[in-house]
Amino acid sequence: MSATAHVQIALDAPGAVVPARLFGTFVEHMGRCVYEGIYEPGHPTADADGFRDDVRALVRELGATVVRYPGGNFVSGYAWEDGVGPQGDRPVRLDAAWHSTETNQVGLHEFARWAESVDLEIMEAVNLGTRGPAEAAQLLEYANHPGGTALSDRRAANGRTEPFGIRLWCLGNEMDGPWQIGHKTADEYGRIAAETARLMRFYDPSVELVAAGSSNREMPTFGAWERTVLAHTADLVDHISIHAYYEELDGDTASFLASAVHLDGYIADVAAIIDDVRAERGITREIGISVDEWNVWNQTRWNTQDKDAVFAGDWPIAPRLIEDEYTVTDAVVVGSLLISLIRNSARVSMANLAQLVNVIAPIRCEPGGAAWRQTTFFPFRDAARHARGRVLPLDVAAPTTETARFGPVSDLDAVATVGDDGEVTVLLAHRGLDTALEVQLPLPGFEVREATVLAAPADGDRHAVNTAGAEHVAPRPLKVRPTASDALEVTLPPVSWTVIRLAPASPTTTTTTTTTTTD
Repeated sequence: MSATAHVQIALDAPGAVVPARLFGTFVEHMGRCVYEGIYEPGHPTADADGFRDDVRALVRELGATVVRYPGGNFVSGYAWEDGVGPQGDRPVRLDAAWHSTETNQVGLHEFARWAESVDLEIMEAVNLGTRGPAEAAQLLEYANHPGGTALSDRRAANGRTEPFGIRLWCLGNEMDGPWQIGHKTADEYGRIAAETARLMRFYDPSVELVAAGSSNREMPTFGAWERTVLAHTADLVDHISIHAYYEELDGDTASFLASAVHLDGYIADVAAIIDDVRAERGITREIGISVDEWNVWNQTRWNTQDKDAVFAGDWPIAPRLIEDEYTVTDAVVVGSLLISLIRNSARVSMANLAQLVNVIAPIRCEPGGAAWRQTTFFPFRDAARHARGRVLPLDVAAPTTETARFGPVSDLDAVATVGDDGEVTVLLAHRGLDTALEVQLPLPGFEVREATVLAAPADGDRHAVNTAGAEHVAPRPLKVRPTASDALEVTLPPVSWTVIRLAPASPTTTTTTTTTTTD
C-alpha cells in the first residue's frame, strides 16, 4: 500500500543562494570530542601532532565547511592563554562547565593546523562569561596581527609566524541560560557584547561577529532577549545565533519527525525581530541568523539522569558525555532539519551541526580502535556535497499526519537547488511512519545522475543504529521511473531520506531519464 505526492519545481524562479557556511560543524572541549576524538596521540593512525587520520578521513568525507571552537559552555570559563606555548608547560585546569579536567594539550595552534588539514574555516568563540572585551581583543591580536607587538610576537615564538587570519568570531555562548558560567541578563550581555564588538573592530575591522541569541525558542526570555541584545549590537554585529535541539518525547514519533516545522518557525520569529530592529534603527545592512548549534539530542535523559551522575563524580579527563547512538529515525529528522536550513537560506547565514565527533556526533570512535559513521552522517554529507547554488521554489502536495505539537504536517519535506552547471538536486524526507510514498516530479528535459535512499534495513527496524565495524544503515540506490506524462517517479519507504541528482539531458538523449539500480 502506498500514498501519492507531487513536487512541482519552479526551475526559472529566483531564489536565495545556499551559503557554503550552512554546512558547518562544532568542536567543543567537552567529553571525548577533542581528546579521544579528533586527538589521540597513541592511536595507530595518529599523525605527528597526535590527531587521528582515520577520524580526519571521515571529517573530510562529511564535507563540513566551517567549525565553531572551542565552545559551547566550555568557552565561558576558558582562558585562551592556557592553550598556547609548549605543551609540556601548559596548566591543567578544572572545567566547571562539564565537570572534567582540561589538560590544554590541544589549543589554538594545534587546532588550527588540524582545521587547515581538513579545509575547515575556524569560527572562534570568545569568553564573555568570566572574561570580557580586553581578553577577547588580546586573543584577536594574538591570532591575527601580522607582528611587531608583544602578543603577535608571542604567536611567532610559539611556532606560527603568519597570522591565523580568523575572520569569524562568536561573542560568548548561551549567555541567556542560568546554566552558563557568567550568565547575564539581556541588558548585561548586550552591553558587554557591544563593548567587545567595538573593541575587536578597532583592532581588525574585517572581522565578522556573531551575537549570542536565545539558547532555544522555549526560553522564557526568547524574543525579548533578541530585541534587547540587538538594541545594543545591531550596528556592530553581522549575525545573531539560535540554538535548536530536538528529541522524541513520550513516544510522540510523529511530532519528532516534524521537528523542522519548529525550526522553520524559530527562524521566522528571529528574522522578524531582526527586521523590526533594523527598521527602528535605520540599519540597511543585513544581519544573518547563525544556527550555530543544532542537532538531535536526547536532552531530557541528559538533564534528568546522566548529568547528575557525571557531576557527582570526580573530575575525569575526557569523560563519555552525551554519546547518543543515532537511529534511522534520527537520521531522517536531521535530514529534514537540513532541508529547513537550506529552505531558509535567505535568512540563515551559517549553521553548525553540534558536535563533530563522539559528543552527539555524526562520527564516533573508540580509543585505540575504529572510527565509524553514525546514521546522521549521511544526510549531512549528502546535503554538503550536492545542495549548492540557488534554492528553487517548490509546491509540495502530499498526505498529512496529525501531530500533537504542530497539528497536521505534510508527510513529505522537500527542497531543491540548482547549481551553476544546471544540475538540480532534490532532497526529500518522508516523515510518514507506516506507508510508502509515490512521489512524482515533473521535470522534462532532465536525466537522473544519481538517486539514493536511506531507510530502515531489510528487517524494517527504524531504530537500527551503526556501530564499530557494522554500518547497517547507509544510503542505497533508488529506482527512478519515467512516467507517461514526462515526469519522474520514485517510491519512498516510510521514514526515509532521499537524494536525487538530475542533469539537463544532452541533445542526443532519447528519454528524459536514466534509471538507477533498484533499491
